[in-house]
Amino acid sequence: MNKSLSKEQREYMIDRLQEYFELERDEQMGELAAGQLLEFMVKELGPFMYNKGIYDARQMVEQKVVNLDEDLLSLERPAGRPQRY
Repeated sequence: MNKSLSKEQREYMIDRLQEYFELERDEQMGELAAGQLLEFMVKELGPFMYNKGIYDARQMVEQKVVNLDEDLLSLERPAGRPQRY
Protein backbone atom coordinates (compact mmCIF):
# COMPACT_ATOMS: atom_id res chain seq x y z
CA MET A 1 0.00 0.00 0.00
CA ASN A 2 1.11 3.53 -0.71
CA LYS A 3 2.83 4.78 2.45
CA SER A 4 1.68 8.35 1.79
CA LEU A 5 -1.87 7.50 2.87
CA SER A 6 -2.48 7.80 6.58
CA LYS A 7 -4.44 5.12 8.39
CA GLU A 8 -7.37 7.52 8.67
CA GLN A 9 -7.29 8.35 4.94
CA ARG A 10 -7.13 4.67 4.02
CA GLU A 11 -10.05 3.84 6.31
CA TYR A 12 -12.10 6.72 4.93
CA MET A 13 -11.48 5.65 1.33
CA ILE A 14 -12.33 2.04 2.08
CA ASP A 15 -15.58 3.15 3.74
CA ARG A 16 -16.44 5.30 0.71
CA LEU A 17 -15.76 2.41 -1.69
CA GLN A 18 -17.97 0.11 0.35
CA GLU A 19 -20.69 2.76 0.49
CA TYR A 20 -20.48 3.34 -3.26
CA PHE A 21 -20.84 -0.34 -4.09
CA GLU A 22 -23.76 -0.67 -1.70
CA LEU A 23 -25.66 2.43 -2.86
CA GLU A 24 -24.85 2.47 -6.57
CA ARG A 25 -24.49 -1.20 -7.38
CA ASP A 26 -26.53 -2.81 -4.60
CA GLU A 27 -23.52 -5.01 -3.81
CA GLN A 28 -21.79 -5.71 -0.54
CA MET A 29 -18.03 -5.24 -0.57
CA GLY A 30 -15.94 -6.47 2.31
CA GLU A 31 -13.17 -4.46 3.88
CA LEU A 32 -10.48 -6.72 2.38
CA ALA A 33 -11.89 -6.40 -1.15
CA ALA A 34 -12.30 -2.64 -0.77
CA GLY A 35 -8.72 -2.38 0.48
CA GLN A 36 -7.45 -4.36 -2.50
CA LEU A 37 -9.45 -2.19 -4.90
CA LEU A 38 -8.05 0.91 -3.21
CA GLU A 39 -4.49 -0.41 -3.59
CA PHE A 40 -5.13 -1.05 -7.28
CA MET A 41 -6.57 2.41 -7.79
CA VAL A 42 -3.69 4.11 -5.97
CA LYS A 43 -1.10 2.13 -7.92
CA GLU A 44 -2.68 2.26 -11.39
CA LEU A 45 -4.78 5.44 -11.38
CA GLY A 46 -3.05 7.52 -8.72
CA PRO A 47 -0.18 8.68 -10.96
CA PHE A 48 -2.65 10.14 -13.47
CA MET A 49 -4.43 12.11 -10.75
CA TYR A 50 -1.13 13.19 -9.20
CA ASN A 51 0.19 14.41 -12.55
CA LYS A 52 -3.05 16.32 -13.16
CA GLY A 53 -2.63 17.99 -9.77
CA ILE A 54 0.94 18.96 -10.65
CA TYR A 55 -0.22 20.34 -14.02
CA ASP A 56 -3.00 22.36 -12.36
CA ALA A 57 -0.59 23.72 -9.73
CA ARG A 58 1.89 24.67 -12.43
CA GLN A 59 -0.82 26.55 -14.36
CA MET A 60 -1.81 28.42 -11.21
CA VAL A 61 1.80 29.37 -10.40
CA GLU A 62 2.41 30.52 -13.98
CA GLN A 63 -0.67 32.76 -13.82
CA LYS A 64 0.45 34.20 -10.48
CA VAL A 65 3.90 34.95 -11.98
CA VAL A 66 2.25 36.77 -14.90
CA ASN A 67 0.12 38.78 -12.46
CA LEU A 68 3.15 39.52 -10.28
CA ASP A 69 5.14 40.68 -13.31
CA GLU A 70 2.28 43.01 -14.32
CA ASP A 71 2.05 44.35 -10.76
CA LEU A 72 5.79 45.02 -10.65
CA LEU A 73 5.74 46.76 -14.03
CA SER A 74 2.94 49.02 -12.80
CA LEU A 75 5.23 50.23 -10.00
CA GLU A 76 7.88 51.54 -12.39
CA ARG A 77 8.33 55.30 -12.40
CA PRO A 78 9.63 57.50 -15.18
CA ALA A 79 13.34 58.14 -14.87
CA GLY A 80 15.67 60.66 -16.44
CA ARG A 81 14.93 64.10 -17.83
CA PRO A 82 11.73 64.77 -19.71
CA GLN A 83 12.25 65.00 -23.46
CA ARG A 84 11.79 68.48 -24.99
CA TYR A 85 10.77 68.76 -28.57
